Amino acid sequence: MRIGELARRSGVSVRSLRYYEEQGLLTAERDSAGRRRYPESAVARVALIRRAFAASLSSRALADLLPLLEAKCIPRSRAMLIAERERLEAQIAALTQARVRLDEVITVVSEPDWTCDS
Repeated sequence: MRIGELARRSGVSVRSLRYYEEQGLLTAERDSAGRRRYPESAVARVALIRRAFAASLSSRALADLLPLLEAKCIPRSRAMLIAERERLEAQIAALTQARVRLDEVITVVSEPDWTCDS
């Protein structure tokens, strides 16, 4: 299928499909006129790419993960995904702590006797 049809069927823009290709996440054959041609399986691959991005995976992490998934290397794929989840959990913890500190600052500056001496 051509890029426009893949865009329509997968619900992403042509620009996004080109980006996925640039990042090594999606490949296309070229016809004699140089136009991209995608296999039917590209629709499912784009859906997986979109899910991975929605789950906050980077294109680099996804580029490492996709070959493992294609090879059906479940233990390594799972380990990589668990490591990504742990990375997210660490970021969430750091953001939660930052929010607590921000709440403390809000409390201090909200006190009636607080002034800004410049």
